[in-house]
Amino acid sequence: MKEKISHKGLDHEELLLFEIGGLNKSGVDFPETQGYEQRIGSSYEDKEIGIPGLSEPEAVRHYVRLSRKNYSIDAGMYPLGSCTMKHNPRLNEKLARLKGFSDIHPLQPVSTCQGALELIHEISLWLKELTGMSAIAMSPKAGAQGELCGMMAIKQALKSKGQESRKKVLVPDSAHGTNPATAAFLGFEVITIKSTVAGRLDLKDFKSKIDKKFAAAMITNPNTCGLFEKDIIKISEIIHQNGGYLYCDGANFNALVGKIKPGDMGIDAMHINLHKTFSTPHGGGGPGSGPVVFSDKLASFCPAPKIEKIGNKFEIFENENNENLLESFGRLSAFHGQMGMYVRALSYMLSHGADGLRQVSEDAVLSANYIKSSLEDVMSSAYEGYCMHEVLFNDDFLKDTDVETLDFAKALIDKGYHPMTIYFPLIVHGALLVEPTETESKFSIDQFILTMKDLVNKTQSDSDSFKSAPKFTPVRRLDETKAAREPILRWKKETIIAAE
Repeated sequence: MKEKISHKGLDHEELLLFEIGGLNKSGVDFPETQGYEQRIGSSYEDKEIGIPGLSEPEAVRHYVRLSRKNYSIDAGMYPLGSCTMKHNPRLNEKLARLKGFSDIHPLQPVSTCQGALELIHEISLWLKELTGMSAIAMSPKAGAQGELCGMMAIKQALKSKGQESRKKVLVPDSAHGTNPATAAFLGFEVITIKSTVAGRLDLKDFKSKIDKKFAAAMITNPNTCGLFEKDIIKISEIIHQNGGYLYCDGANFNALVGKIKPGDMGIDAMHINLHKTFSTPHGGGGPGSGPVVFSDKLASFCPAPKIEKIGNKFEIFENENNENLLESFGRLSAFHGQMGMYVRALSYMLSHGADGLRQVSEDAVLSANYIKSSLEDVMSSAYEGYCMHEVLFNDDFLKDTDVETLDFAKALIDKGYHPMTIYFPLIVHGALLVEPTETESKFSIDQFILTMKDLVNKTQSDSDSFKSAPKFTPVRRLDETKAAREPILRWKKETIIAAE
């Protein structure tokens, strides 16, 4: 028999499939295949493949039990800063599954998918209107690919002017890591801009790093400290006066949508995370979508494919010789983007309307400032004044308690919450970044605030308990450093407990 395992109420301890099943078992019976001829040559192997056999109930129970261990936005508040984990209306899911959207194929004839092309065209009009930009590339499949798209357009624009010698890209020290990575990937030299003690870009340091080799700046606004870059107009003017371009990381557009247009701030290119701002919660490994909007300066350099309305029909322009794509940097990805994400996003936009989208930003910012004002008497805010859609704390409130940021986050799990983002942005020591979003009720936020206060009080009276947290999870405190450096990624046959 296998070793006895420990269940806790209705939460079952769940082993690996290899530990549950046996290589000599099967949940189904197949008759021996007769009279077939294998046609895959040397790729054919007639040997045991090493997959454990299970009965049907065992297989079903395994995945149901695993699903019970997931934390989701449907189960509770998800305060991950910088990720915008908000409720996804079921209406959007229903529409994304409509026949003609869910079963579409990118290689089918254009004449057979006019409805889908019209939807993509319609959402592109909404995004251009919301951002005040003149062109858009819909195909990027995530924020990072959107960054790549925007910076490739900037690189192509510099090339068209014979300015390939412009290699310097300025990136704030508080930026998402994909910003400098994208610039470096494209062969640019990344120069770091310092932040002020107020958490915003240091304008003096920024000016000092602009020279004849300056190409562009990549700035997030609101930035990753949850603060609005108040000098953004002045920054964009300086950039353009010196022949450069301003790329904006649009990860935090949830704080601005309906309130201010990025184009009015002098931005030349910006990606938009549809999977954060316009439905479908961020994360979980599912499909993303990162359309990129462009100003007039970069409109002609955006990539294929382009969808245009010609008369009463919609056409896809993919050939670089087409007059709409003569200056384009080419094709960014194989096909046209994430159809399901487009449907969800347009459903979200239409159901909210212009006034509703504006309220989204207002409520998101209000929620974050409510948490900030409610907790800054017991926790330490990283920066003074109002924040935008997320609030950033540092670890000063943990001083002399022997509790670290990681311990505090792990203890929050035992209280029934997914932890907030920790240790990011890197410029804040022991950072705890909280984003409640606009979809949490005041009751929900109040419960979170009370939980946080309870944990803070506990750091003063029982700091030792934080070191062993979490206690109520299927797997307790892990050695995360060892797991990162010595991961066990493959089950080995000799580790199986023989099934009897």
